[in-house]
Amino acid sequence: MKIVIAGGSGFLGRALTAALIGGGHDVVILSRAGRHGPGGRARAVAWSPTGDTGSWASEVNGAGAVINLAGESIAGRRWSAAHKARILDSRVNATRSLVAGIRAAAAPPAVFVSGSAVGYYGPRGDEPVTETDPAGSDFLARVCVQWEEEALRAGVAATRVVLVRTGLVLARDGGALPEMLPPFRFGGGGPVGSGRQYWPWIHRDDWVGLVLWAAANPAVSGAVNATAPNPVTNKDFAASLGRAMHRPSFMPAPALALRLLLGEMADALLLSGQRALPAQAQRLGFTFRFADVDAALGEIFSA
Repeated sequence: MKIVIAGGSGFLGRALTAALIGGGHDVVILSRAGRHGPGGRARAVAWSPTGDTGSWASEVNGAGAVINLAGESIAGRRWSAAHKARILDSRVNATRSLVAGIRAAAAPPAVFVSGSAVGYYGPRGDEPVTETDPAGSDFLARVCVQWEEEALRAGVAATRVVLVRTGLVLARDGGALPEMLPPFRFGGGGPVGSGRQYWPWIHRDDWVGLVLWAAANPAVSGAVNATAPNPVTNKDFAASLGRAMHRPSFMPAPALALRLLLGEMADALLLSGQRALPAQAQRLGFTFRFADVDAALGEIFSA
């Protein structure tokens, strides 16, 4: 089956592409630079995600699935007004382009899997949230709402739409985890701020498995929380990370210092969180390999 991925050269896209190729699929990566995929095993097609279609849209016609992972990094730099605009525009315009390609296709894909994030729910304290809960009102929640609204426009009769609301994805070679390690290596690791905020996490292998499962399972549609069944507080996460690294984990990172260093991004990404639960995935029978954070981090640091 031909699978088209926008954002296939990123941290999550590389792992997903490798899994799809291992499963015998023909993978096409939509890339601004037209670079090839991991190891040259995927075919790259140049695109300009400006909200319109282009010659690249011929790849969407006849594809079995289109997967949308495109978007500016939310943690790449301090949030200026210009960077916040790039975060929003990169997601909305890429999704709008893909939807236009799907709607114009003579043979549209059976499924459109589009990225989103648990930031959709906004800061929620210790309140459990599932896919049926409403959106928050902060910047990341507003981004996710607009992002998902664009994706849902692909839901014509022939195309099923899945919105993957991703949490903190854990892997040794990318994402947020490597950025957390230096303080722990030097004995200064510990909770962030109060440590009471929930961090909804997922092992990257489970994230890949969940996306593949959602794409292949006709019963899955709408929002799906890509988070492990047992979210933990930041304090518990830090303790688990310390155990996995055999390092202490009692030195807190003060909230004030993080706000001074990172600005608004500190509250959105580190000092608040969501106790997000994967209700739809569990209801429809997805099995997590790593439901416990100790097992997930233990596997990562034993590899």
